[in-house]
Amino acid sequence: MTPAPAVREPRHVPLAHVIRDGLVEGVHHGSVVVLAADGRVEFEAGDPGVAFYPRSALKPVQAVGMLRAGLGLDGERLALAAASHSGEEAHVAGALGILSDAGLLRDDLRNPADLPYGAGVRDRWLSADRAPSRLAHNCSGKHAAMLATAHGRGWSLDNYLDPGHPLQKVIAETVEDLTGAPPAHVTADGCGAPLFSVSLYGLTRAVARIATARPGTHEARLAEAVRAHPHMVAGTDRDVTRLMRAVPGLIAKDGFEAVQIAALPDGRAVGVKIADGSDRARMPVTAAALAVAGVDPELLAPFAQTPVLGGGKVVGSIRATGPLALRAAA
Repeated sequence: MTPAPAVREPRHVPLAHVIRDGLVEGVHHGSVVVLAADGRVEFEAGDPGVAFYPRSALKPVQAVGMLRAGLGLDGERLALAAASHSGEEAHVAGALGILSDAGLLRDDLRNPADLPYGAGVRDRWLSADRAPSRLAHNCSGKHAAMLATAHGRGWSLDNYLDPGHPLQKVIAETVEDLTGAPPAHVTADGCGAPLFSVSLYGLTRAVARIATARPGTHEARLAEAVRAHPHMVAGTDRDVTRLMRAVPGLIAKDGFEAVQIAALPDGRAVGVKIADGSDRARMPVTAAALAVAGVDPELLAPFAQTPVLGGGKVVGSIRATGPLALRAAA
């Protein structure tokens, strides 16, 4: 049996430079792994074998676990079950619809009440004097789907977030199956759901398995839903949604603390973790990793740099550096 990933301080390396007017103002460290279509490691940097928390990047794996436990969703609502959504009306209505179709109420949700995650949506929400809501929380789709799964199986609802709950046991088994190793540790994510520590290797292999799954499998159902409805996975203006729309067949998911995974239908996949949790370096590093995987750089150009501003003007950029940047440019 493959052992759980090691628990220790990660040995991250420089992955991105913050460049202001030609000078390196800052350096973002992290780890990255690129898998070839046959599953071998095409490129790696940092410490992708150490245990870490994937945060919301684990949601596609959790959604597969729910399908294995009997979740009956497809299409937009299944994509929403794997989402960190922006709180747009379609997201809120979708989460409420999942609950309503199962005969459940918004008060059955156990995720915290929150404002919408999307900046523009949040501003409009506040302008309308709307209070924080459990449905507006970016994880409400996942929680609604968890409740619907538990209800469909006749399992208890009040404790659906308990790691010992039958649903969470199925999800834990799915995490081990798709990543190839048991979790090193279990804690609570920001939304209250169980969070399993895995390796970046394992997480990337998991998304590759989802992206390449045979038609008719639970994994394929999820991949089809995500590809067809990328706006439900994040939001209209979110970079993850735009990336999936830009690269044909790509499935992708971000997570708090600057985690990103992405995979193509042929099995090529990338995993990224930025050590300091800074989201601004996540997409430039991901774009470079996808270029190493063979994605057309022209498709990735809008994601390859994050602008650095000075007085409202672009005076620099955040972009990949080191061996990753050299491989991406080759």
